Amino acid sequence: MRPTLQLKMGQQLTMTPQLQQAIRLLQLSSLELQQEIQDALDSNPLLDADDPNNIDNESSASENQSDSTESASSDDDSEWSKEEIGANEALESNTISEELPTDSSWDDYMSAAPAPTSTGSSYEGEDTVYQGETTESIQDHLRWQLNLTPFSDEDLAIAEAIVDAIDDKGFLTISTDDIVEAVDLEDVEIEEVEAVLKRIQHFDPIGVATRGLQECLSVQLRHFDDNTPWKNEAIDLIDNYIDLLANRDYRTLLRKAKLKEPELKEILELIQQLNPNPASLVIKDEADYVIPDVSVVKKKGRWIVELNPNSMPKLRINEQYASLTKTSKNANDAQFVRSHLQEAKWFIKSLESRNDTLLKVSNCIVQQQQAFFEYGPEAMKPMVLNDVAEMVDMHESTISRVTTQKYMHTPRGIFELKYFFSSHVSTENGGECSSTAIRALIRKLVAAENQAKPLSDSKIADILAEQGIQVARRTIAKYRESLNIPPSNQRKRLV
Repeated sequence: MRPTLQLKMGQQLTMTPQLQQAIRLLQLSSLELQQEIQDALDSNPLLDADDPNNIDNESSASENQSDSTESASSDDDSEWSKEEIGANEALESNTISEELPTDSSWDDYMSAAPAPTSTGSSYEGEDTVYQGETTESIQDHLRWQLNLTPFSDEDLAIAEAIVDAIDDKGFLTISTDDIVEAVDLEDVEIEEVEAVLKRIQHFDPIGVATRGLQECLSVQLRHFDDNTPWKNEAIDLIDNYIDLLANRDYRTLLRKAKLKEPELKEILELIQQLNPNPASLVIKDEADYVIPDVSVVKKKGRWIVELNPNSMPKLRINEQYASLTKTSKNANDAQFVRSHLQEAKWFIKSLESRNDTLLKVSNCIVQQQQAFFEYGPEAMKPMVLNDVAEMVDMHESTISRVTTQKYMHTPRGIFELKYFFSSHVSTENGGECSSTAIRALIRKLVAAENQAKPLSDSKIADILAEQGIQVARRTIAKYRESLNIPPSNQRKRLV
C-alpha cells in the first residue's frame, strides 16, 4: 500500500499545567495547603509571603536606624556620615522602584487572600519556639518502675517478658505458659511467673498486665481500702456475675446476688469509678488539629461567609527579582527569572481560584442551610452535591473536592463542609426531612429518655411517625449506630 498523508480535524480536551495545579490545590486541606505554600516559597525565589509583623519590624528598624543616625552624626568617630547614609537610601530606593516587567499587572503581585489578623499578643521574653512533646508508651512507664523495684535477676527477666507482652490498652496478650517459654531460663515455674505478674499488676496504673476486663476490675477493687463501703459485694459481682453486668440484666442480678435495688445502685456507683482501660492514664491520644477554611457570622440579621485569614499567608511577587528579567545581561539568568516568575503567577492565580471557589460554595451552603444556623441540626434541610453544583454552575466532582477536608467555623461549632450534605426521607405530608435532622432527633430522644426504661428502635420510629416522619426501624438502628449510641438493653441504668 502506498503511504499517503491525510488531514483530520477533531476536538480533544486537555488539562493545562495551570488547571492541574488549581485542581490539586483545591482538594488540599488547610494544613496540607500550608505545607504546599511553604514548599513553593522554598523552591521559587520569585514568590514571597507577607509577614504581618513586617510592618512593625520595619517601623522599629526605621526608628532604630534614625536613632543610630543621630548618634553617628553626633560622634566625631562615627563610621557612617550623613552623606553616605543618604546615598545608601537613594540606592535602595532606586533598586526597589525599578520598572517591573510589562507583562505583569498589579493583581499579579497580590494574592486574593485577606490580610492576616493578629492571633494574640505575646509577652516580653516569652519563648514562642515549640519545644516538642514528650511521649511515653505503657512499656516505658512500666520499665521505669521496674528499675525502682528490687527484683532478682530471674524475676527481672520474667518481668521484662511480661512488660513486652502488654498491649496499648494495658492488658497482657500472652499466657503464663508463653511467658515461661519466652524467659528461656532453667527451672522457671508458672508459680514464679504468677508472683511477678501480681507485683506488676499493682504498678501504676493499677490493673495493668491483667488478662481481661474481669481481672482488671477485680485487681482495682482489691486495691481499695478495706473500709470502702460495698467493696466486697462489688468484688463478688465482678468475679461471679460480670456477664449480667455487661448485659445490664439487673433483674436477674438482683435475684442471683440476693441484693435489693438500693444496694445494687450503691455497688454500681463504686464499680463505675474503675477504669476498664488502665493504659489510658499513661498513653494520651494525639490531638487532631483543624484549621477552619471559612467562618460564618451573623451581621445585621444576615449570615455572612468569610475566608479565614489565618489559613494561608498573603503571597506576592518579589519585585526586585522580577525586575531582573530586563536588567540581567545573562540570557540564562533572565530565562531562569522569567520561568519562575510565570510559575509564581500561576501559583497565586491557583490560590485565588481556590479561594473564590471555596467562598462561592460556602455561600451556597449557608444560603440553603440557614435554618441550621438559626435552630440547629434538627432543622437541617436535605441537600446533595448535585444541588450545589447546579446552583454555582460547576461540576459535581469539583463540589466534592472543595467540600472534602474543608471546615467551617460557625456559632454552633466547627463542621466539615460535607456535614451539610445529606439524603432525604419523605414525610407524611409530602415534604422531605434530612437524614442529618433525623439523627439529631434520635440523639435528642435518647438524651431525654428514662434511663431505667430506654427507648427501643421501634419506639423511636413510632415517636418520629407521630411527628410525620416515616422511618423504618432498621433505618433507626443504622442511624443510631452511626451516632455510636448503644442499643436500648445496653443503655439501661439503675444509677
